[in-house]
Amino acid sequence: MTTALSSVIPQSHPSPQPPPPSPSPYLSRQSSRTVTSRVDASKITFRPSSEPGSHPDDSPTLEIDDPATLEALKDAADLLRQGKCVAFPTETVYGLGADATSTVGVNSIYTAKQRPSDNPLIVHVSSLRQLRGILAPTNPTSTTNGHATNTCGGEIPEVYNALISKFWPGPLTILLPLPTINSPLSASVTAGQPKFAARLPSHPIARALCYLSSLPLAAPSANASGNPSPTSASHVLTDLWNRIPLIIDGGPCSVGLESTVVDGLRDPPVVLRPGGISVEAIRELGGIWARTIISKASLEDAADPSITPEAPGMKYKHYSPRASVVLYEFGTPPLCGKDLVRSPILSAKNLNGKVGILRTRTWEDGIGELTLGRLKYESNNGGEEIGRRLFAALRELDDEGVDVIHVEGIEEVLEGLAVMNRLRKAASVVVRKVE
Repeated sequence: MTTALSSVIPQSHPSPQPPPPSPSPYLSRQSSRTVTSRVDASKITFRPSSEPGSHPDDSPTLEIDDPATLEALKDAADLLRQGKCVAFPTETVYGLGADATSTVGVNSIYTAKQRPSDNPLIVHVSSLRQLRGILAPTNPTSTTNGHATNTCGGEIPEVYNALISKFWPGPLTILLPLPTINSPLSASVTAGQPKFAARLPSHPIARALCYLSSLPLAAPSANASGNPSPTSASHVLTDLWNRIPLIIDGGPCSVGLESTVVDGLRDPPVVLRPGGISVEAIRELGGIWARTIISKASLEDAADPSITPEAPGMKYKHYSPRASVVLYEFGTPPLCGKDLVRSPILSAKNLNGKVGILRTRTWEDGIGELTLGRLKYESNNGGEEIGRRLFAALRELDDEGVDVIHVEGIEEVLEGLAVMNRLRKAASVVVRKVE
């Protein structure tokens, strides 16, 4: 009988942290360029909390069965404690993470992505205990290595208990009240808002980095601002090469769309951004959640540029490939043949008419001879698979050098709401069905 090698790492948060170890010589040598480090997510597990009556993810213990994976993640945690940003996979998309308590770290995200500074970030945690540490004001005299240290935890609003029990860890983000005095978060995280967005990811690599660094990590998508979100390490490398020191490659993302963002601090609760958890699933919880509504900004073609965004994805054009996107609302027939290259977009740009088509459910294969790209689904496929492949498909057509992408929209139910939200943000033209 053989016994697997296993490292059990007790979590030190929120106790004062020891001084960080010296930077890895490997990372120091490579600091002038972007390094990609492959990590085996299957070797990472979280042992549930042992306290009777506690949530399994209140104070879990991290176990890593592979020395190479452990070493790679410790190196990444060192970079995070140094105020640098690291790209890593989550179950939704690849994130670009930095210490959420460090303004230097958070600003490195904005610089690498060229992201507008008024666009708030989501804070990722490894446990509910780590989240409670953010909700408690810090003692301004209690710091460790330049980072504020929490000695006690705040309380997560009870309204979120049902959501946390059902959907965490997972692709759901909740808005929480920011401590009004001595908040441990950098002001750059919230862009001046009185609330902050937080989630407990289910991807073991994302959680392990929060755990090993003992830091909450601010982490938007790891792409150049405005581009399609990255769902593989290669997408990150394309957008952020030489802008960041490290990419953790954990394979493709399983969800493919960003998390759902919910504000339960108002009545009725509001979905500010549809995502990996459907509005229907939230409403099924009953109680106050049965009355959940969807933010108007999430349903419009383009958000009002004058609004103050409460969550990512509410204000700016997002998820756009280099090619122009023509989105056909659900049930709208496509253009055919030569009409595809006679569209106003191509005429206005005087382009050569290289066209790509993304079919989802009903458009027939081979619409014209210029079809270069398709989302290959059967008619009974649901929104989950479409969402998983959407961003990658847009990037693939960009790689083909197309000028315009015609996209077949889907019905806005379940995951379809999030898919259409992303496509509207990416689209240059939206074609609606004429009744």
